[in-house]
Amino acid sequence: MRTFDGHNDVLSRLHEAGAGNTSFLEGGDGHLDLPAAQAGQLAGGLFAVFPLSPFRGHDAPFEVDYDRRVGQEEAAADTLAMVRRLHDLESESDGALRIVRGSDELDACLEDGALAAVLHVEGAEAISPGLGELDELYELGLRSVGIAWSRPNAFGHGVPFSFPGSPDQGPGLTRAGHALVLECNQRGVVVDVSHLNERGFWDVARVSEAPLVASHSNAHALCASPRNLTDDQLRAVGASGGLVGINFCVAFAREDGADDPDTPLSAIAVHAAHVAEVAGVDAVALGSDFDGATMPHALSDASHLPALFEAMREIGFTEDELAGIALGNWRRVLAATWE
Repeated sequence: MRTFDGHNDVLSRLHEAGAGNTSFLEGGDGHLDLPAAQAGQLAGGLFAVFPLSPFRGHDAPFEVDYDRRVGQEEAAADTLAMVRRLHDLESESDGALRIVRGSDELDACLEDGALAAVLHVEGAEAISPGLGELDELYELGLRSVGIAWSRPNAFGHGVPFSFPGSPDQGPGLTRAGHALVLECNQRGVVVDVSHLNERGFWDVARVSEAPLVASHSNAHALCASPRNLTDDQLRAVGASGGLVGINFCVAFAREDGADDPDTPLSAIAVHAAHVAEVAGVDAVALGSDFDGATMPHALSDASHLPALFEAMREIGFTEDELAGIALGNWRRVLAATWE
């Protein structure tokens, strides 16, 4: 089952380690590297740039100051360093990984087996309210933007990871946020609503002309994390022709919200089933959060992706449905947005 994944944080992992790229190219101790991707039939994904992570050096990753804003210049420097690393991965991989900027390039990777890397920014702090930095980032390959991580910025407000909690926290998009959505529509850049609060979500739904995308979120009805989407939000995603990348993070999958890797894969599969029931099966995709969250033991790295599809089969998904969840739905939504 060849797979496209809506979110990984491997660039942050490598950036924070401060070393070279050997652990990705030859295999290491993270969730995602080239050997694991090849073993798990991972065909591509959104490679996230997460500037100025507050998790660096913290043993309790959910205990951060969600109200702290970060400076644009500092965020831009951090962002560009990780963008350069993705370009280095491409040049050092001997063709095994390629940055894709459009549907033709994605299809070429699917045809010849190269790992397709879509450059994604998770939290738009590197972009000033005037949007001037979009030109450079677009030329460098940016094709997906998450408006906010779980902290406020010039464009909108994210949600904390507190549990239980509602995604309806804080105001909606700013004027600059509305402008960012429209500019992304014009350029054919995905607008990602994961981490965005509910009012911001509805602002995107009203403003954007593209399918709604939540790259790595789950169902709030099953796990009452503010990071997850309500059924009303899920219905809006489905109605737009968009998708929800089901997140493997155990704290966003478990009913009790515990950050416990001793979590069965069925806990993830039932979120896929709920999204399929509420938004339609064409709205279900994957958004692992590899290298950015606690994974179930049975999904310790990307090589174990086939086990997740087996768990989905066991709760009733057909092979045709799984093909869409694995790859087809992401391929359709990216094409509709980029072209």
